[in-house]
Amino acid sequence: MPTDVSSKPPGDPAQAQVAGGVATPPAKMSRESVTIIGTLLVATFVVILNETIMNVALQRLMVDLGVTAPTVQWLSTGFMLTMAVVIPTTGFILQRLSTRAVFMLAMGLFSGGTLLAALAPGFEILLLARIVQAGGTAIMLPLLMTTILTLVPVSRRGFVMGNVSIAISVAPAMGPTVSGLILEHFSWRFMFVFVLPIALAAFAIGARFLTNIGEKEKTRLDALSVVLTVPAFGGLVYGLSQIGGQGGPGAPAVTALAVGVIAMVAFVLRQLRLQKSEAPLLDLRAFTFRMFTVSVLLLVVAMIALFGAVILLPLYLQEIRGLTSLETGLTLLPGGLAMGLLGPFIGRLFDKVGPLPLTVTGASLLVVALFQFSLLDAGTPVGWIVALHVGLSLGLALIFTPAFTTGLNPLPPHLYSHGSAIMNTLQQVAGAAGTALLVSIYAVVSAGAGNVAGMHAAFLTASAIAVAAVVLAAMMRKTAATEHPA
Repeated sequence: MPTDVSSKPPGDPAQAQVAGGVATPPAKMSRESVTIIGTLLVATFVVILNETIMNVALQRLMVDLGVTAPTVQWLSTGFMLTMAVVIPTTGFILQRLSTRAVFMLAMGLFSGGTLLAALAPGFEILLLARIVQAGGTAIMLPLLMTTILTLVPVSRRGFVMGNVSIAISVAPAMGPTVSGLILEHFSWRFMFVFVLPIALAAFAIGARFLTNIGEKEKTRLDALSVVLTVPAFGGLVYGLSQIGGQGGPGAPAVTALAVGVIAMVAFVLRQLRLQKSEAPLLDLRAFTFRMFTVSVLLLVVAMIALFGAVILLPLYLQEIRGLTSLETGLTLLPGGLAMGLLGPFIGRLFDKVGPLPLTVTGASLLVVALFQFSLLDAGTPVGWIVALHVGLSLGLALIFTPAFTTGLNPLPPHLYSHGSAIMNTLQQVAGAAGTALLVSIYAVVSAGAGNVAGMHAAFLTASAIAVAAVVLAAMMRKTAATEHPA
């Protein structure tokens, strides 16, 4: 098969190349580059909206589908786990297939999964549909990040990443609100009926306007590495989800954690061996760049706290405060909107002052907000809850844009897809682990001391985890892009 060269016309500044095939970002983005990134942003907005649209619907699904709380939780945890297994393969996919082919694959899977979810007769088919959706979502996120790294000049990456945060922050903020509006008047199936035409529209826009960037490479997929991702990530998260159940960590939880740790070690060793032949599933040489490593660890800690809070707050508002699905969504909306709308401002600020003052401030806000959440009770004013959630969202906004940009900036072009895949993989694993761990703590403590005590324990744990973010944030330094192969 011949090498697939970009469909852009020769001489397009957005597609400039230097000797050896290393992409050199142009001084200014072309109109075509803006169109490509805009198309990917629309699609990313849709798939991320879908990821959080389920959060306030879990209680309704427990009743309608006749399943327990730990079972219905797998609609969220299973989604994140699937992403964690698929995302490591995206480094290979992005190198092997053209941009258009990757986009069509991602949106095709997502649209198909959405249709299946709308028609699902029971929990098992709904879970399968969520897994198919997750496959498409997993491919879309690294595609967006790699495209930005390829097309956007270094001097503007903070600003563009800030604008990207509008899509990736407003979408999850709208998810619970949209879900609440739908559940107030329709069945849960309409959550997917609503998303499907938007997904199909994004698919059509991409098919019409998206062009290829870069070149395809003849790389091979290591089957053993793909197989190892399943017990490595699945074992760890399943084990965490079972801790505390049935009176304490039982044999299934311990076994799952042990299998997960062993498989993870085997996966890492396999990648180190494959690096010698230039064919790893995930090229771990990205970790030789110090700021990439610090940024990844900071994002992991933030995601553990974030995803736990994203699950716990709706539980608190509905089960302890008795709010409806719509009221819950509206309560969480201001924080998410604030995070998204502040994104461009934070991006500009990052380009001027670097990551350190932003990430330290953000991590401190994260600790304070989560600790205050641990003090909530049945009589806490909703206005105070909204204010705390806005503070939490602001803290996360101050962490995400600087961490993404600082971590990916120093990577050479041949590590773009691997670096973004590593970041997204570990974020999803951290999110799934945080959800499983904090929900387990909530369930165990609630069983013995009531829901309020369970919420206190879970949020206190999250705030303790977030302290590590302050330490990591203090280690952040401004990075310059690598203009030559590592």
